[in-house]
Amino acid sequence: MTVGAVPLPDTPGLLRRMACWLYEGLLLFGVVFIAGYLFGTLSQTKNALDNRHALQAFIFVVFGIYFGWLWAKGQTLAMKTWHIRVTDLHGHQLTQVRAVVRYLLCWLWVLPPLLVSWRFQLSGAETLVILPGWVVIWALLSLLHPRRQFWHDALAGTQLVSTQPRKT
Repeated sequence: MTVGAVPLPDTPGLLRRMACWLYEGLLLFGVVFIAGYLFGTLSQTKNALDNRHALQAFIFVVFGIYFGWLWAKGQTLAMKTWHIRVTDLHGHQLTQVRAVVRYLLCWLWVLPPLLVSWRFQLSGAETLVILPGWVVIWALLSLLHPRRQFWHDALAGTQLVSTQPRKT
């Protein structure tokens, strides 16, 4: 696809982006484990429910640092594996600020069902039903974008591009 004389980079397919998304989630278990261990050690937390909100805030910040740093370099490990890169709309690497904005907007993947769950005081089981449903809806909404980008990328001024060699 081209705009004027400038060819637009290929957007990775939805299944590939979602496979990358799932792989990223698996890798984040390690990040959460290390962050949780560090937090528990430094705060001397003996019970998992003590300091729960502080731990959640700490992990939110750790995730922000993790994604902000790696996206500013272009890729996370999962993105390298699936040959996907994040750039700004001009194809340049993200600034730290744009990477953090993208991180905050990525919470659109989970925040709406969590807010619904909190507002209507849904049980954990009910939340576990609506959360995957929302993820599917949010992913499918990318098919309505002219370039098939996720909407949080459109809002952040970023794009996911394929780094796979083109087949001739």
